[in-house]
Amino acid sequence: MTEKLYEQDSMLKSCLATVLSCAEDKRGYAVVLDRTVFFPEGGGQLSDRGTLGGVKMTYAAQRGSEVVHYCERPLPVGEQVEAVLDWQARLDHMQQHAGEHIVSGLIHTRFGYNNVGFHLGEEEVTMDFNGPITKEELLEIETAANQVVFGNVPIQISYPSREELEILDYRSKIEIEGQVRIVTIPDVDVCACCAPHVNNTGEIGLIKLTNVQSHRGGVRVNLLAGDRALCDYREKETSVKAVSVLLSAKESVVADAVERLKQENFRLTGQLMALNKTLIQNKAASVAEGTANPVFFEENLDADTSREF
Repeated sequence: MTEKLYEQDSMLKSCLATVLSCAEDKRGYAVVLDRTVFFPEGGGQLSDRGTLGGVKMTYAAQRGSEVVHYCERPLPVGEQVEAVLDWQARLDHMQQHAGEHIVSGLIHTRFGYNNVGFHLGEEEVTMDFNGPITKEELLEIETAANQVVFGNVPIQISYPSREELEILDYRSKIEIEGQVRIVTIPDVDVCACCAPHVNNTGEIGLIKLTNVQSHRGGVRVNLLAGDRALCDYREKETSVKAVSVLLSAKESVVADAVERLKQENFRLTGQLMALNKTLIQNKAASVAEGTANPVFFEENLDADTSREF
């Protein structure tokens, strides 16, 4: 059995561990430790990565009661090694997952919908809900979610008994065997979850819901939290500033400036089409009656103008 230190302290960045086994595998070398800080992929959350004894560890997976760590090189059995997390990746995963809990809890409370699909990718989080949500309603959920973040609410972990679970109202996508781990954000969400989370909602930093679209009778919502939300803001700010300069318009009114440019383009395109049509008609009229198979050589004609000709 591998002792899962991340369940005791999600902020633990490293530990000393003993190598129990090491075998070559299609992913590299499968290493089992007596204890670990690395969370194996599960519950919708990505695997941690980092180093074991200075050797790169790219993926961790649950195998029964063991956590298997896949390394680039073999490690001697019986040797004590230092397990060191890629902390920025772990923090990112915890921020995204905690943000998902807040949003799912708020949507469940307001609409009664369940989160029927959750994927934490390297670039964004997607959440699937079994009911409709408008863009206006999503904006309200986003505002409420960030109020929870700004409130710096403690995120609680508990292991209720079977008797306690019988009377506890909590979210869960699957039937869970064995000990159930409950993640609670007071007045927001109670959910069965095996993944590590930040200790307080303030550590999420920011939640941004970037899109909602119809999906399998419900909706799919896209989420960015923490540094991902900040990077998204910076990218869009850079684009807005560039458009602002090109159009000589204030950043707050670039959308209006683009719309005016679009309408002007439609107007000029219409004028050009009218002039081309007149030119074509004049050229056609210049062909003497009875001329057989007249041939014209024209440049830069678009499809519509060619058909008109």
